[in-house]
Amino acid sequence: MPVQVPKDKGIDRTLSIFLDGYEFIQKRTQKHHLDVYETKVLGKKVALLSGEAGVKLFYDNEKMKRNGAMPPHILNTLFGKGGVQTLDGKSHEHRKRLFMSLMTPEGLEELHKLTTRQWDAYTRKWEKKNKVNLFEESLELLTKVGCEWAGIPIEEKAVPKRSKDLNRLIEGASKIGPQYLASLRARNRLEKWIESVIHKVRQGQHETRKGSALYEMAFHQDLNGALLDKQVAAVELINVIRPLVAISRYLVFGAVALEENPEWKEKIHSNDEDLRCFIQEVRRYYPFFPFLAALTTKDFEWQQYHFKQGQMVMLDLYGTNHDPRIWENPDQFEPGRFKDYKGSIYELVPQGGGDYDTGHRCPGEWPTIEVMKASFSFMSKHLTYQLPKQDMSYSLREIPTLPKSGFVMKKVCNK
Repeated sequence: MPVQVPKDKGIDRTLSIFLDGYEFIQKRTQKHHLDVYETKVLGKKVALLSGEAGVKLFYDNEKMKRNGAMPPHILNTLFGKGGVQTLDGKSHEHRKRLFMSLMTPEGLEELHKLTTRQWDAYTRKWEKKNKVNLFEESLELLTKVGCEWAGIPIEEKAVPKRSKDLNRLIEGASKIGPQYLASLRARNRLEKWIESVIHKVRQGQHETRKGSALYEMAFHQDLNGALLDKQVAAVELINVIRPLVAISRYLVFGAVALEENPEWKEKIHSNDEDLRCFIQEVRRYYPFFPFLAALTTKDFEWQQYHFKQGQMVMLDLYGTNHDPRIWENPDQFEPGRFKDYKGSIYELVPQGGGDYDTGHRCPGEWPTIEVMKASFSFMSKHLTYQLPKQDMSYSLREIPTLPKSGFVMKKVCNK
């Protein structure tokens, strides 16, 4: 029997994104036990996808494209104009190889060492303070890690300013009004800064190591053999360091998880496999990026729903990571679920899914895991602190979300 795919009634559901937050798609698809649901956003018909099948469709390059899909307010703040997220076909594959070239075992090992070194330096400073906010401190810590790993020179006194601007890109993308304007200004400042660095590298005024993100972005050639426009090269270099700074949210959520599940402190302290499981569950359980967008390339039928060429499609990341068809007890924090996990590339999607080399899966997933490894390993082995009374709850209506207190620690000691 034909199935009528459900749809929202009324003219538009844009406001519902702000009201439902991370659960916007989940509330619709999972309520009807389906992978597709129709709604209207900004006055246009949109297909909402969720679940493993929905992820597979979203990453089908023959049916979906990214160019033109990104809402302008997100493109202008979070990702930047001309970046790899907006490309398709051979141009995307060529640019994607640029990012993948940075993900060597040696490069990721170096990132791990840099992260550990900064944790040691920062925690020694924290010992002299009465209390510290982990979120605020980790923004700066990871800005230093990101710049050093990418080969970007940054003065110590500039770290607070740059870290705040990088965080504004993340926070302002889903906002309107003053916060959005602040994000636009931050994007402008960051691009001008990085453009000046790239200019100096190209002019031979600043030496940088071949293989570093700075060198590769500065001298990368497009399919026509031309260097990237300086602004685009800056966008792509920011696309290396911004995701690293965004990991600060995972660090805070992980710290909360360790307080609420103290048995895992000892487990990750002494066992690398338990550390891996803990990291994957932090990425699955806690909210990070809510959804992604694409446009259909042609008319087609899927699960008895008719997609029209040029139609907007939104993929549910948070809901897929909490889909009861994929995960047993999805709303419980259970790192042990990953001990024998052999899931597909379409199930665990905190930063997107699909194939790294040919698809749009975020190459920043590997650095994210490496930074989390170094950070939680250090926290379990070397960090002691006391927790003052605070509110560690978070709202799924807020995008991006974070524990309200930011995780405040006092009497911090680097043992």
